[in-house]
Amino acid sequence: MSAGKPRIVTQIPGPKSKTLWAEREKYVPRGVSNSTKIFAQSASGALVRDVDGNVFLDFAAGIGVVNAGHCPAEVVEAVKAQAERFLHTSVNVLWYEAYTELAKKLCETAPIKNAKAMFVNSGAECIENAVKIARKHTGRAGVAAVEGSFHGRTLLAMSLTTKAKPYKDGFGPFAQDVYNIPCPNLYRKPEGMDAAAFALSCADRFEEMLSTSLTPEMVACVVVEPVQGEGGFVPMPKPYVKRLREICDRHGILLILDEIQSGIARTGTFYAAEQLGVEPDILTSSKSLAAGLPLGAVIGRAEIMDAPQVGGIGGTFSGSPVACAAALAVIENVRKHGLCGRAREIGGYITARARGMMEKYPQIGDVRGMGAMIGMEFVSDPAEKTPDAAAVNRVIAAALQRGVIFLDAGLHGNVVRFLPPLVMTPEQTELGMDVLDAAIAESV
Repeated sequence: MSAGKPRIVTQIPGPKSKTLWAEREKYVPRGVSNSTKIFAQSASGALVRDVDGNVFLDFAAGIGVVNAGHCPAEVVEAVKAQAERFLHTSVNVLWYEAYTELAKKLCETAPIKNAKAMFVNSGAECIENAVKIARKHTGRAGVAAVEGSFHGRTLLAMSLTTKAKPYKDGFGPFAQDVYNIPCPNLYRKPEGMDAAAFALSCADRFEEMLSTSLTPEMVACVVVEPVQGEGGFVPMPKPYVKRLREICDRHGILLILDEIQSGIARTGTFYAAEQLGVEPDILTSSKSLAAGLPLGAVIGRAEIMDAPQVGGIGGTFSGSPVACAAALAVIENVRKHGLCGRAREIGGYITARARGMMEKYPQIGDVRGMGAMIGMEFVSDPAEKTPDAAAVNRVIAAALQRGVIFLDAGLHGNVVRFLPPLVMTPEQTELGMDVLDAAIAESV
C-alpha cells in the first residue's frame, strides 16, 4: 500500500468522503463522535486507504485497538476459519473450546496468581463487571476512581469517569457510591516538591478519606488506569500504585487495574502492571485484545471471580467465538513478532524526537508515557501551564493534510496522543515524526 508511505491525491476530505459524510449527517446522530471526515476503504499494517485513494499513516490505531497492526494475516485467517465453522451459539447455551483456551492463555499471561477470566463485549462492560464482582466478593458498595480517569460510557463506567464533557454532560443522575481520589500528574505537581513524595501524598490522601469522609467498610475497590488514556496519557508513578496496593491490603479493598488501553504490549510489556511491581486483584483488558473485534476480558484471582452466583455475570454475545479466535491469534502474533520489544523501540524513538521538539517549541509543556503510549501536552503559557487545545487542533489538522493521523486527549483536549500500531516500521515512525514537527512549526 503506497510503498509503505502516506500518499495524498485529493483534498482532505476527498470528494467521495464528502458525499458519504452528507449521508452520515442525515442518518447518524451527532453524538457519535469522530475526529476526521475520512471514510476508510482498506487498511494494512500502519496504513489506511480512504475511498478517494488517499493513504494515511495511522498514529491512532483505532484508538489503541490495532496494536498488532491493521488486518494481521494470522488474525484474519483465524477469523475466517472460525466464521466458516459457526458464528454464534452463546456460551449460555453451548460452550466452545476457544472461550476456555483464551481464558487459559490470559490467566497464564496476566500478573495474577491462580487467576480465572470471563469475557464481555467492550471495555465499559469490563469495568461494569469488574465492579460487580468486587462488590459481590467484598459485600461493600463503594468504588474509588482516580481523578482524570476514563472508564467508559455505560452508567457505572461513566460515573467513574471524571471528564464531564462530553461524557457525562446531561446524562445524570449517576451511579451512587463513587468517590474520586487524587491523580499524581507529575507535570502539575507543586513546584519544588519531589516527584515520589508527591505521588505518595496523592495515595495517602485516599487513606485519609477512609478515616474522614469514608470508612473502609464502605469501599469495595479502587479502579486505576496504569496510564490514563482520555485523561491525557498520564502514567501512574510506581510508588503511587504500590502505596495504593498497601492501603487496599490494610483495609480489605480490591485493587482493579484498567488495562483496556494500556494492555496487549502497548506499554512495552504485555500488561503495564508488570512494570509497576504490584499484583492487582482484578485486571481488565479489551481494545487490542482481538485486533478490532468486540471483546473484553475480566481477569482476577479465582476466589474473587467465583464470588458471583451462576448467571450473575456474562451475556448473550459475551466471548463471541469469532472474537475469541481473533484474540488467540493476537496473543500468538504479539509473541511471534516481539511486539513488546517493538513498543519499547518505537516509544523510545518517539519520546526522544518529541523531547527534541519540546526544546524548539515552548508551547510543548510535557512529554510523558510508557512504552508506545505517549502524550505531548501543549500549553499557551509555559510558566502557568495553561492548556492550549486550540494549538493541538491546529497541529492535528495540519498533520492530517500531510497524510498522518493523530488524536487528541486530556481533560482539556490539549494533548497529542501517540498510539502507533506496533508493526509500524522505523522508516514510517521517522516519517510520522517529521510530519508532526512540520505541523507544529506551521501551527504554533
